[in-house]
Amino acid sequence: MTLLIGALIIGLILSLLALGVLVSFRVFSMPDITTDGSITLGAAITASLLVKGVNPLLATALGALGGATAGAVTGILHTQFKINALLAGILVMTALYSVNLHVMGRSNVPLMQTRTLASHGERLGESLFQGPTVNLLGWTVPSGDAALPGLALLFVVGCALVMYAFFRTQLGTAMRATGDNAQMIRALGSNVERNIILGLALANGLVALSGALLAQYQGFADAQMGIGMVVWGLASVIIGEALTGARSLGLTLAGTIIGSVLFRLLVAIALRWGLNPNDLKLITALFVFAALVLPGLIHRLKPRTVVPA
Repeated sequence: MTLLIGALIIGLILSLLALGVLVSFRVFSMPDITTDGSITLGAAITASLLVKGVNPLLATALGALGGATAGAVTGILHTQFKINALLAGILVMTALYSVNLHVMGRSNVPLMQTRTLASHGERLGESLFQGPTVNLLGWTVPSGDAALPGLALLFVVGCALVMYAFFRTQLGTAMRATGDNAQMIRALGSNVERNIILGLALANGLVALSGALLAQYQGFADAQMGIGMVVWGLASVIIGEALTGARSLGLTLAGTIIGSVLFRLLVAIALRWGLNPNDLKLITALFVFAALVLPGLIHRLKPRTVVPA
């Protein structure tokens, strides 16, 4: 049960990363590799501030702001210096590795003895359940662990609702239209370059927020924690689309969250069945490959209906 709860919490936290990837990959059709660096940047800034006694909410917000700044830099390189979007993301991601090391001062910052949002959530769970443990579906689990999934779900749903409301505003609609047809939006008088920069800032702000929360839940920030995270986000988006389709903005956001949680549960089950942790990235890549290929394969295998003349 503890493994299941942990997988659920991490899946919800990483759904924020998936929502960020959704903005860059689906809204702007840009494979933004900045993700691998900005998630670590959010964790690094937050962890460095927490060990200095900064309020966890403020530290988390500043971590998200750091990621938004990184995304804006990628957007500026792409729009103002006319650098290919993929290359711009790679340049910023590469630079962020050194930036993250400077922010943390070392390769790993432990948070086990530090006040974090996770520790506050655990204490809240103990007060809600009035004891250190609680019976959950026949399993005895710590009260803090039982409360954290609900708190994480509320936070993620809140962020998704804010995104839904934002993308229905005039600016949000212009951003979505920029990804569909930049020339038309430019003809209508909207600033395409500004939309791209703000969109990438929003995407990487969400990614960094995910990193800040992940570091607080896991109890450490590490310089290597961002490797392959863009693939995780893509897998979540693709799985979510396969489950809910892309018929509306609300379903797309909900599907992305569900895809992230489901993907993490699949990984947890694979580890529970004896998967070598060294093979985790390989299995992740295979999951993404299957999610990309299977929908088209199933469509081709469906019998075609012949319309009579």
